[in-house]
Parts: sequence; structure tokens; C-alpha cells
Amino acid sequence: MRGGTYAVASSLVEIRVPDPDEIDAVHDLWIRAFGPSSREDARTRRVIDERRMLGVYDGPRMVACGYFHEFDQWWHGRAVPMGGVAGVAVAPEYRGRGIGRRLATGLLDLMDGRPLSALYPATAPVYRSVGYEHAGAQYLLTLPPGPLRTLASGPVKVRRAGPADAAEVTALLRRLHADARHGGPIDRGEPFMRDVLADERVYSYLADDGFLAYGWKDGSRRLAVHRCVAGSAETARALWAVVGSGSSIAETVEAFVAPDDPMLWLLRDRSEDEVRRVSWMLRVLDAPAAVAARGFPAAVSVDVPLVVDDEQRPGNAGSWRLVVGAGSGRLERAPAERDATRLPARGLAALYAGVPMATLRGAGIATGGDAADALLDAAFATTPYMLDYF
Repeated sequence: MRGGTYAVASSLVEIRVPDPDEIDAVHDLWIRAFGPSSREDARTRRVIDERRMLGVYDGPRMVACGYFHEFDQWWHGRAVPMGGVAGVAVAPEYRGRGIGRRLATGLLDLMDGRPLSALYPATAPVYRSVGYEHAGAQYLLTLPPGPLRTLASGPVKVRRAGPADAAEVTALLRRLHADARHGGPIDRGEPFMRDVLADERVYSYLADDGFLAYGWKDGSRRLAVHRCVAGSAETARALWAVVGSGSSIAETVEAFVAPDDPMLWLLRDRSEDEVRRVSWMLRVLDAPAAVAARGFPAAVSVDVPLVVDDEQRPGNAGSWRLVVGAGSGRLERAPAERDATRLPARGLAALYAGVPMATLRGAGIATGGDAADALLDAAFATTPYMLDYF
């Protein structure tokens, strides 16, 4: 997006990448939208320099902004490039004029070249209108620490991890997500992991097939687990037992986990746990590239017609054949067929994330022939989640 002028309500606005000297205007918008927060000018300047931010202007004044992170996202064992949209803010006096939708559309163009985008919505209708749909969630589990302390069952070598281990930890997490065929977790890269490992407030532990990062919250009342990922039951027991060792001080443990995390089946009793979910949305920016990059169940074979409607991304729109086999998939241009399944952009995003076809039809999102519904369900089946909020 190199800029342009759009009619919004009664005013004219320009949408473009901000100049580096407009950081104060960006932070003013963020404070008015999200409340007081610490400034990170170096990070904001880097986002602007890398052309990952857009501003909306009424004359010389910035009235809205937003940017995206460069992530990879795991889908059935494969990492797919994804733009994580964040920091979307509209000045209070400019809300309700359609500026948010224009900004969201501009960000789609700015992320061109990335097959997917995801975000945590402050207002879902705006993002649905440009092709995003609810896909998964971040799950926060709250439980007493005592049961975790008793999980350790055998000798597993666990050591403290520091910044020098960033490459090893990043590679390990990638292997674990790939081997488990996870759907949804994001890969923020080695530099981010180095920052985590350098944070004195985060206690990080590394095993041959597992990683734990946790710390104190609310003084010493709570232990907060940022991530605990393991490739075996023995390592999972050992790492969670490290967290549980604080049970004589901490009243509760809060942990970001997968909804089907093996730890939930290791516990003898779950009568006191609680789960809170924060929904995130997905958008398919480049349908052929997204399907080609994603993993699929190796035993599933699919060859079905699809029709996609996508106003914002015309390259996704039209008639396709979805072909899946041997763990890979592709979308091929094909003549229209009368019995094809028809999906809008947000329906394609939901299907990609494993939302069942019966749900999409029940919500009035999917239409057309239903003969291939069971095959589509089998091809895209997953339980999407994220451990990170952005």
C-alpha cells in the first residue's frame, strides 16, 4: 500500500505508511485507544522503517493506525508465513465513520506475500467485513499448584536456559510443534526467544525434548506459565513439577496451554481447574499459497470443487478444485461445477482452521453442495490455539 485517498463519511482521508518522525502521533492514538502504556520507540520506529504500519490521515493529522508482526503459524505440522495484526487504533472522535474498515483493508494489501493473517479482535464485525473469521483461542488454565508438584515420576535431565540457548530452544519448539501436528501456535523467531531467555522475571528450563518458561505474578500469589511444551509424558511431568515446586508459596497457577494439552490428562484430579478463552480470528490472504504451505493428514485423500467469494482479495475468488493427498494440498483453477461448496472469504478462513462444515452451514456461512462436507472436515481437522497474545 503506497497511499491513496478514500471517501469516508463526509471527510477525505489518506492511508499511507507513517514517517519516522510521527511516532508521537502513533503513541497518542494508542494511549487514547488502549490506555496508558510504556513507550517502545525503537520497536515502533523499526515497524515503520520495515513498512509494516499504516496511518490514516485527515489532512496532516493521523487519526488511525495499525501494524502487523511477521510470524509463522503452525498448521498440521508445517509453518505458514502469517501477518499478526496489532495496534489497530482509531481516534475516539473519528470512530463510526468506516475508517477502521478502510484501515483493515489497507493492512491486507500491506501484508501481500504472506498467505495468512491473524488477530485478536477488539470488534469482530469490522474484521469479519474484510474476510476474517473466528478460528481459535488462547486458553488460560487456572489450577492449584499442589497437583503439579506430584507429577514428577522419574529422572529427566532439566537445566536452566539462558540467552545463549535461544537457537536451541527455537529449533526444539519448531520440532515439537511439527511432530505433534499442532494447529495455530505462532513462531516469533530466535530474536524474540533470546529476549525471553534474557528476562530476569522469566524462569526458563530446557530438557532434551521440552521447554518451560514461567514466573511470578501478583507478587507471590500466582505462578504464570508462559509456555510448557514437551515431546514425552516423562518430560511433561518433570517440567510441570518444576512449576508445582512453588506450591508452598503460590496460591494458584495460571498457564497458557493447548485445549488438549497432555498435562490435563496427567493430572489425577481436575475438579478445581478453570479455563478462560480469548478468541482470535484468521484471514486467508493467498488461498493457493495457504493451502500449499499447510500440512494435511497423510491418510486423507480429497478432490472436491470449491467456489470462493472474496471482494478484498480477487486472486482468491472464483472456482477451484481442492486436491489433498500424502499430507499435502493444492488449489487448482477449474471450471465451475453446480454441486461445488461455496464459501465467502471468512468461511474459507474458518474451514482452514478446522471449523466443521456443519457449523459453517448452520451459521449460514457455507452454501452449495454438501456431498464433500465429510472430506473437507477430515482434511482440515485441527484444534487451533495460540500460546501468545499480540
